[in-house]
Amino acid sequence: MYLGIDLGTSGVKLVLIDDQQKTIGQVSQPLTVSQPHLLWSEQNPADWWQATSRAMEKLQAQFPESYANIQAIGLSGQQHGATLLDAAGEVLRPAILWNDGRAFSECEIFSTQIPEYETLIGSRMMPGFTAPKILWVKNNEPDIFNRIAKVLLPKDYLRFKMTGQYATDMSDASGTGWLDIQNRQWSEAMLSVTHLSLNHMPELFEGNEVTSTLDKKIATEWKLSPDTKIIAGGGDNPAAAMSMHVIEQGAAFLSLGTSGVYFVASDSYKTNSFGGVHSFCHALPNRWHHMTVHLSAASCLSWFANMMQCTESELLAEAEQASQNQHIIFLPYLSGERSPHNNPHARGIFFGLSHTTTRAEMTQAILEGVAFAFLDGQTAMLEAGIEINTVYVVGGGAKSLYWGRILASVLNRPLTYSQNREVGAAVGAARLAWLACHPEQSAQDVNSTIEAIISPNAEQVEKYQTKYQKFRELYQRLSSFFSNEAFL
Repeated sequence: MYLGIDLGTSGVKLVLIDDQQKTIGQVSQPLTVSQPHLLWSEQNPADWWQATSRAMEKLQAQFPESYANIQAIGLSGQQHGATLLDAAGEVLRPAILWNDGRAFSECEIFSTQIPEYETLIGSRMMPGFTAPKILWVKNNEPDIFNRIAKVLLPKDYLRFKMTGQYATDMSDASGTGWLDIQNRQWSEAMLSVTHLSLNHMPELFEGNEVTSTLDKKIATEWKLSPDTKIIAGGGDNPAAAMSMHVIEQGAAFLSLGTSGVYFVASDSYKTNSFGGVHSFCHALPNRWHHMTVHLSAASCLSWFANMMQCTESELLAEAEQASQNQHIIFLPYLSGERSPHNNPHARGIFFGLSHTTTRAEMTQAILEGVAFAFLDGQTAMLEAGIEINTVYVVGGGAKSLYWGRILASVLNRPLTYSQNREVGAAVGAARLAWLACHPEQSAQDVNSTIEAIISPNAEQVEKYQTKYQKFRELYQRLSSFFSNEAFL
C-alpha cells in the first residue's frame, strides 16, 4: 500500500492506493487560516501536524488492514509557504502562506540586485513566493530573522516531524524564488539577496526519490513499520499533475481549489514570465511545467456560501436552474491576484447589481468570474507560445460539472474530468510513492480513469467572449483604486 498526504490550505487529505494504483480509501481533516491584518495569511505549523496525526488515526480506524501494509508515504502540499525553524527545530512564528501579499515591496529588491533573475527562477518575483517573505521578516521582525536556522515549505515541515530530516523536492522548491530551475539546484546568488545561505536550505530530491524512513517514535505512534519509506513528493500542483498523467508536452489541468491553477507540462525548460506565467520543475526528473496562478477560485464560492448561510451545493443547484443574467460581472480577487496582474491589492467586485438581482444570478457571476480569471491565464500562455492539449479539471470545485460547462465555454476547449479529481494532489503523492518503490516502472504506467469530457457550447462561447472583454475592461478601469491607501 502507498499513502499520499496532501497538506492543503483548508485541510489535510490522505489517500491510500494499492499496487494497481487503485484508491483504497481516503480521509481528511480541516484546517483554518488566520488573516490578522490586510494582505496577511498565516497558519500555525503545529496545527498541520495535529491535523495530519488525526487524519492518520481516521485512516487506520476505517481501513485497518490496508493501513497496516503501507510501504511508502509521498508528500504534497500548498506551495510557497515560509516555515521558519530555529537551531533546535522549533517554529519561530506562524507560517506565512502562498496567498499572503505583505511582501510586495520586497519583490523589487531582486531586480535591483540581479537584473536577469527571471531567467534563473522561471518567473517574476511575486509576494506569494517564499524569498520576499524572508526579506519582510528581516525588515519587520529582525529578532526572529536572526534566529532562523532552516526555512521549510509546509509539506516539508510534516516530513521533518515524521523523520527529523530537512528535505524538499524540486517542484516545491521551484516556488521559493531561490531555485535555479534549469539546473535544479539552489541558487546561492538568489539566497544572498535574502541574506541566507545553503545552510538554511533543506536537501533537494526529485519527487520520486526516497528521502528517508519513518522515525521510530512516530512509527510506533502511527502503528507503522519504521522501515516505511518517505518519498520526496511534490508541490500540490505537480502532484495533482501526477494523478492525471499530466506529464507529456502540452498536457494540462485546471485546479479549482482554494486558489486556481492552470498547469501545462513541458519537456524542456523555457522561461517566459509574460502575464504572470511561472516556469518550474515538475515532480519527475528532466520534466518542467508552466502555470498561471489565481489566488481565489473555489474559495470565492465558499465565501459566498458563508455569507448567504447556505451550502455551496445549494448555490450551484440554484444557479443551474436559474436563467443567466448577462450583465452581472464578478472580479474574483478576494485575496488579490497573481496571474496576470501580480497585484496583491486587487479586491473582489460585483458589478451590475439591481433591485431584482437574485442570489442565483450572483452565484452565476462568481462561477463566470473565476472562469474568466482562468481565461486570463490561458491567454497569457498561448500568447507566450505555450502548447496546450488535453486539459483535466481537479480540486473541490471540480465536483460541479455545471461549473465545468461554464469553464469549457469560456475557455473554448474541451475539459476532461477524471475519477479522482477531488483529491488529485494526494493521489499524485501516493503515485510518486508507488513509483519510488517500482523504479523499473515508467511514469507512463500512471493512468487516470476518465469520468466525463465536457465540450464548449458554441452559443455560450460567443456570449462569453463579449462578457470577457467587459470583465477585462472593468479591472483596468478599477485598478487605480486597488492600492493600500484605498483600503485604509
